[in-house]
Amino acid sequence: MDEAQVIRALGALAQETRLRLFRLLVVAGPQGLIPSSMAETLGASATVLSFHLKELHAAGLVQVQRQGRHQIYRAAITPMNELLSYLTAHCCQCQPCLEPPLLDCTSCAPSTKKECFTMPDAVYNVLFICTHNSARSIMAEALLNQLGGGKFRAYSAGSHPASHVHPQTLALLQRHKIPTQGLRSKNWEEFAQPDAPRMDFVLTVCDQAAGEPCPLWPGQPMSAHWGLQDPASVPNSPENVEKAFGEAFRLLHRRISLFLSLPLAKLDQLSLQQELRQIGHTAD
Repeated sequence: MDEAQVIRALGALAQETRLRLFRLLVVAGPQGLIPSSMAETLGASATVLSFHLKELHAAGLVQVQRQGRHQIYRAAITPMNELLSYLTAHCCQCQPCLEPPLLDCTSCAPSTKKECFTMPDAVYNVLFICTHNSARSIMAEALLNQLGGGKFRAYSAGSHPASHVHPQTLALLQRHKIPTQGLRSKNWEEFAQPDAPRMDFVLTVCDQAAGEPCPLWPGQPMSAHWGLQDPASVPNSPENVEKAFGEAFRLLHRRISLFLSLPLAKLDQLSLQQELRQIGHTAD
């Protein structure tokens, strides 16, 4: 990416709606979004949305593809990485002085490449996001803290948190002998504060939260969408509720186990991002 392209890209992002729109597409990942979904999430008219999408597309930051009757928009990840690489090139003589996701490992000397993402004794902070933070994200938080072997510290939060954790969530965790002390529904704004723990990963576990504009997380962590059905939304019979919670638990257990098996110290940023997204498509 040359200087003129960088200026064009930065100019396109230097507007509130376009910045929110681009971040929304980054969170959506390879599946992309249709205009009506973006317009609803951002509260923008079709005309306004079309104007801003054209500006992002002209700057090379957005790709569009027709699928049937729909236009699917996706964030252009390669130009985004090239923009970050341009801005951070030659920083600190390629020593790992920046937060890892902002550092371009491809420009580092071979002896420092491994340090660009991880250090051997690192403890990774992981935030699971859901809308109400009462079931799926709480289960994921408890599971990772239990299975992570001290190498991971898990948290959870919601865009519109419930007043309490769903009783079935607590009962299921207790049946599996997973500690529930301290679990509570929290607003995701807690983790966007300057004094909040700096996250290495932010993972959405429900479709609604994945489509919402997220706060700016300190440290710009890696993110991926691990969507699964809300067990609290099933028809309200004891058998259906118990089955739905059990299925959500098993799927989260499977995905977290895959996450824990990743060789973080050996993966570059792009490979790790692809692995995280692939885990999100893993079935029970």
